Amino acid sequence: MRSNEGFDKTKKILIGMVEVLLYHLSIWLSFYYRYDGNIPSFNYISYQNARVYIFFVFLLLNILFGIYIYYNKSIMDLFVITIIVQVILTVMIMAMTFFGRWFSFPRSVIVISFITSSVILFIWRVAVFKLYERIAGTKKVMVVGEENKIGEIIYNFMNAKNKRHTVTSAVLDNYIENIKKHIDTIDIVYIAADLSRQEKLTIIDFLVKNNKNIFVNTSFEHLALVNPNIMNIEDESVIELSNFRISPEFDLIKRTIDIIVAALMIIVTSPIMILTAMLIKLTSKGPAVYKQVRITKGQKEFNIYKFRTMSATAETDSGPVLAKANDMRVTPIGKYLRALRIDELPQLFNVLNGTMALVGPRPERPFFVDQFKKENPYYDLRHNVRAGITGYAQVYGKYSTNFNSKLNFDLVYIKNYNLLMDLKILLQTIKVLFDKVSSKGVDEEIDTSIPETIKIYR
Repeated sequence: MRSNEGFDKTKKILIGMVEVLLYHLSIWLSFYYRYDGNIPSFNYISYQNARVYIFFVFLLLNILFGIYIYYNKSIMDLFVITIIVQVILTVMIMAMTFFGRWFSFPRSVIVISFITSSVILFIWRVAVFKLYERIAGTKKVMVVGEENKIGEIIYNFMNAKNKRHTVTSAVLDNYIENIKKHIDTIDIVYIAADLSRQEKLTIIDFLVKNNKNIFVNTSFEHLALVNPNIMNIEDESVIELSNFRISPEFDLIKRTIDIIVAALMIIVTSPIMILTAMLIKLTSKGPAVYKQVRITKGQKEFNIYKFRTMSATAETDSGPVLAKANDMRVTPIGKYLRALRIDELPQLFNVLNGTMALVGPRPERPFFVDQFKKENPYYDLRHNVRAGITGYAQVYGKYSTNFNSKLNFDLVYIKNYNLLMDLKILLQTIKVLFDKVSSKGVDEEIDTSIPETIKIYR
């Protein structure tokens, strides 16, 4: 789906420029408030010398957190991202003024500007978001496919936090005839993967000629076409499909960054890890840290380290079982450790020993990997990269997403991989900590029946 739907790049650049001006205004107001209207030039000059770097970091952080992508946002998202970015920016400005020797840039002004900028930017962003909703409107979606395959698609649209897309109709048979008959009532057609190749081509040809947007899912057939290399051989253009792998040079850089960042994070979080281990030992029987066999790059087995959040005998009788929402096996303190992702901190040692990366597909247990491979022949492709502490599926999906959906997220990550994507995922993982849904287990069941409010064409 097109993330720039409603606002093109030019509008987003203008919005970013206005935000830089608003941020500058918030700092100036902070100086004005701090010094009762008599701003000392000596202090203000330090800010002037640093502001180019401050504005660059301001824009970079907001872009990485996706603040200028509106189609999947809510007002609460805007609030959370604004606060997180301004907190990080405040810390980074203090660091910049130290290393840049701009000591006369008052810390009090930086702290006051955190409050003023958060308020001003949030009000501005809500106004822009409302304008976006007014311009882009709500798009009417028609889902096309077999009845037993489209229920989950409709469920996802109906449960999205932002109602930018509303499913109004479903075509279960006689596809092209029904699409032609009702084309004027919809804006977008979602084509399910179960249609034959010829049916898809016929539908796409008709929709393109009628300037209608087309959605398709992330099936292997579609993912294989992502990030192609276009070559010209004599008088023919050839499309070379990319593999589901990360290039050796990027993998080396990624590994180097992982080692440096993991070592620093172990030092910084060591007090939290020591306190967590003590709390676990005091509140339940069993080890504070437990080891469990998982699968990583090259389908190799390794021991993953985690703080124990379940009772020590959680799977004694049941055997391997996926965690569920409201899982009764979770200890009282384990619930909070999972919600804050503190239980994952020992995996920093897995990153150091090379069995995991900071970012990558979440590792599964051999028992479940064997099951998933039987159900999906492409499941092994996720093992072309190291397993990760956090990943694309964890940031953009839900914890309760089924394994096929998670696999699609993982394959999108591998296909689109670049170093900036890793940084973006790491930063957005901070936002996920504030999302209660993301810390739940696998849902028992979802209602995939077609609601009565949706028109059905056969």
